[in-house]
Amino acid sequence: MRKLKIGIVGLSRGRGFVSVFSSHPDVTISAICDIDQKKLAEVGDAFELPDSARYSNFDDFLNDDMDIVMIATPIPFHAEQTIKSLQSGKHVLCEQTVAYTIEECERVVEAVKKSRKKYMMAENYCYFHYIREWKKIINAGEIGKILYAEGEYIHNIFHLLVNPETGQFYWRHERPPIWYCAHTLGPLLMLMKDRIVKACGLTTGFNIHPQFKDHPGFLDFEVGFFKTETGAVVKILRSQVPACPHFVWYCLYGTKGHLENKRVKGEGFIYVDGKTPDDGEVFTSSVVDPNAPEEAKKGGHGTSEYYMIRDFLDSIKNNTEVPINVFRATEWTIPGIIAHQSAMKGGTWLDVPILG
Repeated sequence: MRKLKIGIVGLSRGRGFVSVFSSHPDVTISAICDIDQKKLAEVGDAFELPDSARYSNFDDFLNDDMDIVMIATPIPFHAEQTIKSLQSGKHVLCEQTVAYTIEECERVVEAVKKSRKKYMMAENYCYFHYIREWKKIINAGEIGKILYAEGEYIHNIFHLLVNPETGQFYWRHERPPIWYCAHTLGPLLMLMKDRIVKACGLTTGFNIHPQFKDHPGFLDFEVGFFKTETGAVVKILRSQVPACPHFVWYCLYGTKGHLENKRVKGEGFIYVDGKTPDDGEVFTSSVVDPNAPEEAKKGGHGTSEYYMIRDFLDSIKNNTEVPINVFRATEWTIPGIIAHQSAMKGGTWLDVPILG
């Protein structure tokens, strides 16, 4: 089979993906695109790409000879760039989330259907080594049917919301914290083999940065409560301006046991009724697969992006369904949009539309 040609747009985030793709034996980097000429030059030079393969205009970039577009631009551009890429006959691997509105999600779904091309949302947290190991435990029935799950993604990105020296706002300032919940909700729903049907949201307001109360990205904390199709309950906590270290935490309670990663880095915890000690067991929990090939460590987030890209490329080569297709992607995106709507209404439970 000939090598697949890949174009990557958005080189701040996409720089790591260039590294992973370029080390894959079945692909070649065909083109790169970014409005920042410095990044374009740095990445182009690092991977010895000719000037003809470097674009600052997205529409010109799409006219290049490629099979796949990797979209790593800011979220406000995801829907438009995804649709244009599909319409031009390219497969799409797009960073999360799908879009910022339900209407945009609907347009992306229709574009995927019409194009008959592969679309996968690049939710790399599903590919953390410990999440992949948990999947084996859960699929084996070790903790039974999952009844309740929690996730927290706490990450102070104040410097990505506003320039503290100039006061210039960056694109994330308009993103409510719970909109960006796929890093937590996605892995949990994947493990649960479930989807959300109702959502409720609450927020603590603007106590940390009251001067930015007109910018939803600065909300202290935003929590989403979700009901699933099977009757389970999920809670997701998000903050982009907390006075605490960056961490991601998952917790699942089943009919037979309990599984979580401790907030202490590198540790996990499991309890299985009748099998583990009464106080459970602590085990090593890492984002890096110790048995992965060396090239798997060239991207970011441990070895997650290597396995994510591998699955996407395999789906194209074998003409099989991608693991995180457009329907699953919208099921991990839309609940956050609805939860924020609920929070702005004081916490009313709202239905979550499922796109089919």
